[in-house]
Amino acid sequence: MLTSITEGILCCLTGKAASLVLPLESSEPSDGFEFVEVKPGRVLRVRHIIPERQPVVTEQQVACKEKTDGDEDDDDSSPEDYSESNTGSSVHCKRKITVYRNGQLVIENLGDVLHSEILQCQDGDLEPCSTVEVELADYKEMPSSPDPNPVPPSLPSPHGEQKPAPPPRRRRRKPKRTVQIDSKRVISSCKGTHSDVALFFVHGVGGSLDIWGSQLDFFSRLGYEVIAPDLAGHGASTAPQIAAAYTFYALAEDLRAIFKRYARKRNILIGHSYGVSFCTFLAHEYPDLVHKVVMINGGGPTALEPSLCSIFQLPSCVLHCLSPCLAWSFLKAGFARQGAKEKQLLKQGNAFNVSPFVLRAMMSGQYWPEGDEVYHAELTVPILLVHGMCDKFVPMDEDQRMAEILLFAFLKVIEEGSHMVMMECPDTVNTLLHEFFLWEPDMSRKDSSKTDTALSDTLHTLKINKPMDK
Repeated sequence: MLTSITEGILCCLTGKAASLVLPLESSEPSDGFEFVEVKPGRVLRVRHIIPERQPVVTEQQVACKEKTDGDEDDDDSSPEDYSESNTGSSVHCKRKITVYRNGQLVIENLGDVLHSEILQCQDGDLEPCSTVEVELADYKEMPSSPDPNPVPPSLPSPHGEQKPAPPPRRRRRKPKRTVQIDSKRVISSCKGTHSDVALFFVHGVGGSLDIWGSQLDFFSRLGYEVIAPDLAGHGASTAPQIAAAYTFYALAEDLRAIFKRYARKRNILIGHSYGVSFCTFLAHEYPDLVHKVVMINGGGPTALEPSLCSIFQLPSCVLHCLSPCLAWSFLKAGFARQGAKEKQLLKQGNAFNVSPFVLRAMMSGQYWPEGDEVYHAELTVPILLVHGMCDKFVPMDEDQRMAEILLFAFLKVIEEGSHMVMMECPDTVNTLLHEFFLWEPDMSRKDSSKTDTALSDTLHTLKINKPMDK
């Protein structure tokens, strides 16, 4: 503590930030680690694990080989072109999103609405179309304008009988914005033996790719190709000393470059906390390449805007003096328990180990006005929401609201987990993620009617696109 205060005073006197995060000296790939220059002078550390797979020859590949024998000029076809990824269930994604001037958002699901018990690995089935009406998060109630043609109150008749007043006129609501979505999406099971599947793991503020250690080891052993980058200023990535390098848009462009470099035909994005926003951005930008998304304690579908009254608006030297208190606060709020095991996990995951300048710039740069409810409602990719019941950063109702807005969403609650649930309960999280990767909707029940679908307990799937009791 005394050392931190001394370094903070020196930081104020010299005007230089202490504890800068610098990349490792070697840029050569080592133990699955690579260093990628996304922009001149902007280098990110990436852990990229490519498993060794045995080539699987299918009947379709054999037929293709027999057909192309003797004609070497034909277009060359790789095994992944004829992998099991070509099979799957086609889902009709059709919904109408209407934003009214009074701040009301109405979502009409006109296509297929999926419902699945992922925990038991059952095939998903279909629910009837539904309509969702919610209030926009940034809507402030304004006094309504007076009616230009008010209806006069009814006068009592001379005989003492009072005539009933005519019903008040209802104004026809004028939509401020209308979005129509009408497309087809193929949803298939993603196995570790499929060479066209890649998993991307994105951490949040103060973390690093090391927080995904259990997930990276688990899924790489199952044969999945995994990619996990360090955000700028985090882990072993470079830490530019300019605040503009840590805005949402700058970090999103970094991840766009990483995604375009490593993307396969079917990509699954897994984000935690602030990293969920970047996964949402990529899923919106590349709907044909993003096959599924996992959001872990990501919060509600609201536009990002930095808080002006946050402690992270203090000068960097002051934050450096407060760094021991901030680290303890993060440990207390990020984990359900604060024992020696959790402290060791925090140290191994290299979490909350960033310079005060980077921390301040990251919190101040969370400005993303486009990422509102409508932006999230436009997503047609299947999404698994994982929430730690003891999370003190993200309330439960925010993830519930996210499940209401999204088209294909499944909410799972882990009772013994908190904000860092993937580190606290790695086996539970790995099982949920793996079953979601293998999940595929069962379209054979499309014409069958479904009645009395009850809402199960918190460890079961919540009903999709229906208001939920809090």
